[in-house]
Amino acid sequence: MASEAHVTRQPRGLGFFERFLTVWVLLCIAGGILLGKIAPEIARTLDGMALTVDGAPVVSLPIAICLFFMMYPIMVKIDFAEVLRAGRSIRPVGLTLFVNWGVKPFTMYAISLLFLGFFFLRFIGPEAVDHVKMPLGLDLPVGAAYGSGTVVLRDSIKMLEVPLWRSYLAGCILLGIAPCTAMVLVWGYLARGNDGHTLVMVAINSLTMLVLYGPLGGFLLGVGRLPVPWQALLMSISIYVALPLVAGYLSRRWIVAARGETWFREKFLHLLTPVTIGALLLTLILLFSFKGEVILSNPMTILWIAVPLFLQTVLIFSLAYGLARWLRLSYRDAAPSALIGASNHFEVAIATAVMLFGLSSGAALATVVGVLIEVPVMLMLVRVCLRTRRGFPAALSCAATLAVGFSASASAADAEPPVEPDILWQFDTEG
Repeated sequence: MASEAHVTRQPRGLGFFERFLTVWVLLCIAGGILLGKIAPEIARTLDGMALTVDGAPVVSLPIAICLFFMMYPIMVKIDFAEVLRAGRSIRPVGLTLFVNWGVKPFTMYAISLLFLGFFFLRFIGPEAVDHVKMPLGLDLPVGAAYGSGTVVLRDSIKMLEVPLWRSYLAGCILLGIAPCTAMVLVWGYLARGNDGHTLVMVAINSLTMLVLYGPLGGFLLGVGRLPVPWQALLMSISIYVALPLVAGYLSRRWIVAARGETWFREKFLHLLTPVTIGALLLTLILLFSFKGEVILSNPMTILWIAVPLFLQTVLIFSLAYGLARWLRLSYRDAAPSALIGASNHFEVAIATAVMLFGLSSGAALATVVGVLIEVPVMLMLVRVCLRTRRGFPAALSCAATLAVGFSASASAADAEPPVEPDILWQFDTEG
């Protein structure tokens, strides 16, 4: 039956664009920073086009548009029967929940504390301070001590003066307790993982955040029960996930009904091939243009914060990926399980940092650094997944290819993976 569902195609070489994707990513990052430098008014205008909650930017409209075009090709390819099957798979779901909520918040705290509070402290400055908002509902006199801070008066407003490195630490913690619920669909798709499993975990993580985000964040930050930015959470999920999901589901049904399944897979999906990558590269340009001024004015500060965030991302990915192999999960479940834990829901982290500490706080800056390193680092991990996929059980390899709309040989005796007529194959030049 599998042989009837696949069309054998001759392998083709990688095109110029596919071979040098890493170069295009670096050029987009450089182009974004340059755009922010030479045309800062354009970057500020685009960055200001955002939906806010309590003064905190939650949904950037330019990024939302790019993300829609990244997500739509993924959503339209999802077979919802596969989603139902993925929801009944206990091991990958359990692994993802364990790593996201039982490990990741605590390793983020430990790694950030080690680097910001010890290794990099002399570079940040032991005496450097940050002025953040007073804790919600707290009214202390000027000069009073609260935790590691002191109440001071700035411009006739009471603020809490805290060590700058602790403010950066708070931003890192907020990233660690907010697992990704949107972009991870792109990473799982690029890694040729199980889109159904990824979608199920997006839903479960979103619900879990409503329960654990507040108490876990409050415990690690030492501020009591952290207020859950539920408006920001619901708004970002609705725009970044629900909108392309509904559009993909409805358009798939309409196109299949009007033109047939064969035309949908062989013609329509082929037209979508470059859309996700193109939108991803445009997103890189926008992100780095928005923060180009911050990067150029604080390059070393960005580096001090980026190092623990990078190490945390790689550690969590390695742990989840290794456990997935130990549990003998298929590659299609292992890849998204590892990528979900490695990525962060930076929109919620930024909104919480601004709400708790202020827009100009070190905590808010740390969450912005999380945004800047997210895409390049996750693309690197996607490549790692693709290069190591042969170490996992090969079951469902043909069905996996069909599920995401690729065409491949159905030969079970072929030890090499099918060569995909798709731009996503660019990540594995050895395939």
